[in-house]
Amino acid sequence: MPSKRVVLAVTVVLLILAGGTLAWGYSKFKSIETVDLSSVLASENGTNYLIVGSDSREGVDPDDPNAGAILGDDTVGGPERSDTVLILRIDGEGARMLSVPRDLYLTISETDERSRINTAFNGGPQRLIATLRDQLDLPIHHYLQVDFVSFSGMVDALGGITIDFPYPAFDTHSGLDVPEAGPQTLDGTQALAFVRSRFYTEVIDGRNVAEGTGDLGRVARQQQFLSAVMSAIGSERNPVALAGIADELSAGMRIDSDLGFLEALNLLRRMRGMDAQPNSMPTSNFTTSAGAAVLRLQQPGADEVLAQFGSTGSRIE
Repeated sequence: MPSKRVVLAVTVVLLILAGGTLAWGYSKFKSIETVDLSSVLASENGTNYLIVGSDSREGVDPDDPNAGAILGDDTVGGPERSDTVLILRIDGEGARMLSVPRDLYLTISETDERSRINTAFNGGPQRLIATLRDQLDLPIHHYLQVDFVSFSGMVDALGGITIDFPYPAFDTHSGLDVPEAGPQTLDGTQALAFVRSRFYTEVIDGRNVAEGTGDLGRVARQQQFLSAVMSAIGSERNPVALAGIADELSAGMRIDSDLGFLEALNLLRRMRGMDAQPNSMPTSNFTTSAGAAVLRLQQPGADEVLAQFGSTGSRIE
């Protein structure tokens, strides 16, 4: 039986290691770029985390062998847009997710112009949050933004993410190439190609079958993938792997300045075993007067879904 001195010594060492890990984690957290969004963030009960995937191509070499998944078939320069808009709500009833289709047509706050919601990001996260608030009555409590490059690196740091494919699948636009059905571990490049895919095609009985749902199918895949990522991060115990994940995320992430270290740790803790229920926003196809193919909300179903995320009803005309 170990002596009291040995037990005390081991306890002290463990406390020092734990303290060192927290100190290192805090230093990484403090290195994340922050943005002051206090003027548009909400404070009601429950917490809605707005997770934005930015289509920033900054720092991407077009000659990089992985550039295809990052740049897609749109290598033309232009304003940064929100390629993914997803809300993770955590409250006393559990966790659930809601993806906002980037082709949703509404009035962009601060501009009074009607356009796709992903263009709201041209005016920064403040305008995007204000648009979600003003048009969908969605309260946003915290903001997390990750760019394509750091997203890919994070997946690689996790050792890949496993997705179960019912059929082989591909998308020549995003670069997705899954030659076999069943559980497949995607590296960072293929993971990015998967979540960005808008021309998802399955190989069924030797025939290429296009999904044909465009942005809506991509929304479902993004929710599926985010659930897998949350589970992988939450269950990771290897300190080396966690360090790699933290390095990748801190390099390409932006968060609101009100999100504190302890709350971020609590979010990480809650991700362990989290089963975030996916939700789809009911929409229908719509063609604008200019001939653009967009989406609009279908009522009353849309308001019923929005209510699960703290909304009292949309205000879209």
